[in-house]
Amino acid sequence: MSDLLIRQSLESDVAAIAAIYGEHVLSGTSSFELDAPSLGEIRRRRESVLSSGLPYLVAECGGSVVGYAYAALYRPRPAYRFTLEDSIYLDPAYVGQGIGRRLLGELICTCERGDWRQMIAVIGDSANTASIRLHEALGFRHAGVFRSVGWKFDRWLDTVLMQRALGAGDRESPR
Repeated sequence: MSDLLIRQSLESDVAAIAAIYGEHVLSGTSSFELDAPSLGEIRRRRESVLSSGLPYLVAECGGSVVGYAYAALYRPRPAYRFTLEDSIYLDPAYVGQGIGRRLLGELICTCERGDWRQMIAVIGDSANTASIRLHEALGFRHAGVFRSVGWKFDRWLDTVLMQRALGAGDRESPR
């Protein structure tokens, strides 16, 4: 896709981000939220990521935001400070065009320029093969599955855990 631009998100992207995520919440199983968050809540979440010094990227095609990805701290306790969790969502009309691969790839590269050493993917629904394959293609390995931990659309859902090293990973001290 020649007109694809991966860039840092802007405040003006929040409405498009909220629309993309809202579609996934209401129609899919990649998110275990049941109600789409408000525009204000999406804005707050984005600001929280950015204020932590972490990347929040968007994929823009033809002047429209068609996907986004960000990294957040995996857990708040200090020992986890070098481990991130990725999130990536695409407009359903743009799935299967290589946008996710470029977007997640750029997120990984951006994170590797920092002190972080591990990235965790917490993938909703073990049937979410597109996300699992995307993460595998970018070096993530299966770390486990939590069976039947979510209840959505009148069925039990698994959570797939995947992990990849960032930079030197655990081969050396982070500082």
